[in-house]
Amino acid sequence: MTRWIQPVELQGEHVMLEPLGLEHAAEMTEAVKDGELWRLWYTHIPSPETVVDYIETALGMRASEGALAFVVRLKSTGQLVGCSRYFNIDEINQRLEIGYTWYRKSVQRSAVNTESKLLLLGHAFESLGAIAVEFRTHWHNQASRTAIARLGAKQDGILRNHQRTADGSLRDTVVFSIIECEWSSVKNGLQYKLMVHQNSG
Repeated sequence: MTRWIQPVELQGEHVMLEPLGLEHAAEMTEAVKDGELWRLWYTHIPSPETVVDYIETALGMRASEGALAFVVRLKSTGQLVGCSRYFNIDEINQRLEIGYTWYRKSVQRSAVNTESKLLLLGHAFESLGAIAVEFRTHWHNQASRTAIARLGAKQDGILRNHQRTADGSLRDTVVFSIIECEWSSVKNGLQYKLMVHQNSG
């Protein structure tokens, strides 16, 4: 069966995204140690000990659902600085979600996330023909909610008691989306933010 989303490398000016594989385990282990990201209780970031399981789960989602996970690298150095993923794939209706996104602490608040989202959204709308792209985050992850809104996504609603987290607590999930007719203005906004990063860097 031919998948809607095929493995692809995406390149921008600052970052490049490549499909995640087990060969990235050592670099990912080093990346998550930058800021001890796994200690954020409301996120899905692997600890150094669970990186291989994290990658295997992502590859399993690829096999069963057609999801596609990426590692994010700095073009200037080749350093692996984070991950992101297409998942919750609805091939019939041409909808997908972008998530499982994290970046090592040293590149947060830089151009990395802005350009990564520009590349992922551009591929989704312009190459895959998506009609909508969703983003979801924990109610308590205020930083993520703010970052998603700054992309130009609109909040659709809140799924209360949506999921159980690893510690057994119940998660309220905030749902955002960008739809096809909004992509042009969202793209312009992301390109402007990149230009500001560049001029201030």
